[in-house]
Amino acid sequence: MDITFEHDPRGECFARIRRRDGLVLGLPSFSRKFRVPHDLAHAVTERALGLGGGVFGCIAAGAVFGNMRVLEGKPRHDAKARSERVLKAAKRSIGVAECLSGVLHEAVEHGRQLRFSVARETWGILEQDPFPYSEREIRSASEKLHELAEVWQTSGEPLEFSWPERLRPA
Repeated sequence: MDITFEHDPRGECFARIRRRDGLVLGLPSFSRKFRVPHDLAHAVTERALGLGGGVFGCIAAGAVFGNMRVLEGKPRHDAKARSERVLKAAKRSIGVAECLSGVLHEAVEHGRQLRFSVARETWGILEQDPFPYSEREIRSASEKLHELAEVWQTSGEPLEFSWPERLRPA
């Protein structure tokens, strides 16, 4: 799946998503108050940490969130039911992805170094299992988001982002 983050004239971000099934979907972002688009934070965090059950893994698997629209292509005959199945099955993992991407987003947005303990504690809000990421993995994800946030801020050009096919809900 390929994601293109585009600068919207109103100061927002618009994600154009080209799925493997041929659909091109639009995902508007309501992040004008942020320097770093929230959906970019999701994409970077989810890919870096292998969160296949997050927002973008679910989209790759056939989910369509309520604020999305089809831009090109024809949805499958069972697209609505498929989307509902994916989202229902991934409800918990989407919550985890939201929490972790939120922690990274906040740190990068405010130009702070992400403290590993904050990411670990945030994980513990939703999960009982031990935190599965090393300090190095969290730091790497944060650095990647910081790097792409700088590209986003300094260029009016679209930002291309590749989503690995292997990252989908379990």
